[in-house]
Amino acid sequence: MSKLVTIYGGSGFVGRYIARRMAKAGWRVRVAVRNPNEAIFVRPYGVVGQVEPILCNIRHDDSVRTAMQGADAVVNCVGILVEQGRNRFDAVQAEGAARVARLAAEEGIERMVQISAIGADAESDSAYAASKGEGEKAVRKYMPNAVILRPSIVFGPEDDFFNRFAGMARNSPILPVVGQHTRFQPVYVDDVAQAAVLAVTGKAEGGIYELGGPEVDTFRGLMERMFGVIHRRRLIFNMPTFIARIMAWGFDTLQSLSFGLFVNRMLTRDQVRNLSKDNIVSEGAKTLADLGIKPVSMASVLPDYLWRFRPSGQYDAIKESARNLRNG
Repeated sequence: MSKLVTIYGGSGFVGRYIARRMAKAGWRVRVAVRNPNEAIFVRPYGVVGQVEPILCNIRHDDSVRTAMQGADAVVNCVGILVEQGRNRFDAVQAEGAARVARLAAEEGIERMVQISAIGADAESDSAYAASKGEGEKAVRKYMPNAVILRPSIVFGPEDDFFNRFAGMARNSPILPVVGQHTRFQPVYVDDVAQAAVLAVTGKAEGGIYELGGPEVDTFRGLMERMFGVIHRRRLIFNMPTFIARIMAWGFDTLQSLSFGLFVNRMLTRDQVRNLSKDNIVSEGAKTLADLGIKPVSMASVLPDYLWRFRPSGQYDAIKESARNLRNG
């Protein structure tokens, strides 16, 4: 019988790419998610019955244990960018990761992959980064040979970075950013998935790997690259930090006063803290190169999914060619 991997959060942005690669490698894949009915799209990644979404709440021991029973390996992709209801950073990214690792050790599972983030630090003043750091500590405690992957910003067709800002640029002549000089090292989502698969299949040594793409650029530089892809000119407004903090405080307060009816997906105080720190691979860290992976560039991928934000969408290139013919 083929081996089984349980992927917590396997229908999310990164998780679905890992699930697809694991299925292609011949593994049975159990996709553990809160809403299995919304994860039906993962089934065609393999043959009938090979990839199955199942119900799991990472905040409950019994639910997490049931999802991993009989598995040969586990991957934890669960993470949040905004706190909502009971899904707090500590509960999901620290306690959730600890729960998966502890129960995997109890079940005798040998391999675990934890998807973390560059900047993870239990001592950070950012609740997001601190919870990621606490999660890593717990994983190393219970699963000493685990592979921890720390990607920078992850880009790809379903990303919430370039898609989000391209959507804003389509509807506004001004694009406000916080921390225009902060540096990032975007990494392609399938490169992260490939790293996870190498870890699951025992082809990567345990430890922490920081994953970044071949290019380092500032927040402003990334937005200018994006404008070039979507063929739009926009004014980039670097929002002063004190104004960003005031706005973020207002949005956070509104979420609290509305008892969660309004979810602050605009800008949080915690995000303002993170946007003041570079998000690039550390000197001396193990990287994609140590895994034998050559990272994919942004230029080779962004046009494939950002074309829909161009003034004429899929017909923009055709119209440009027609203009060149007339001018010629």
